Amino acid sequence: MRAVVITVSNRASAGVYADEAGPAVAERLRGIGFDVAEPVVVPDGRAVVGEAIVAACDDADVVVTSGGTGLHPGDETPEATRDVVERLAPGFAEAMRQASLAITPMGMLSRAVAGVRGRTLVLNVPGSPKGAVESLAAVESVLAHAVDQLQGGDHPR
Repeated sequence: MRAVVITVSNRASAGVYADEAGPAVAERLRGIGFDVAEPVVVPDGRAVVGEAIVAACDDADVVVTSGGTGLHPGDETPEATRDVVERLAPGFAEAMRQASLAITPMGMLSRAVAGVRGRTLVLNVPGSPKGAVESLAAVESVLAHAVDQLQGGDHPR
């Protein structure tokens, strides 16, 4: 299984600080059996994030974006994701928010979405390393099955 991690951050993309969330998500994905290259870092912005997701879907079974999911006016990752996915998969976002809310009330600020483009699952997680990994942990147990289903696999009996 292959995954691509996209960090969405104006400051990380400009080199103001190092991306920590992307590498944390990539490491977590590797730990559950995914082949993951170094994270891609892009600035905030609906068009650039959408383009990065589309490009990543060409090479991945799962694409995870980190950042741009909050209430800040520049946070447009959910909108960019909706622009490029063909079907929403709301159960993933619901599970991630529920897990986050069990840890912090700030979880209700997340506008993250999940969806499918072609045969690729796209997930939005928060921009903080801790929040990103916690969100991914909430859904990682079903990722292999989701990938199998997207490839046309049958339901287990």
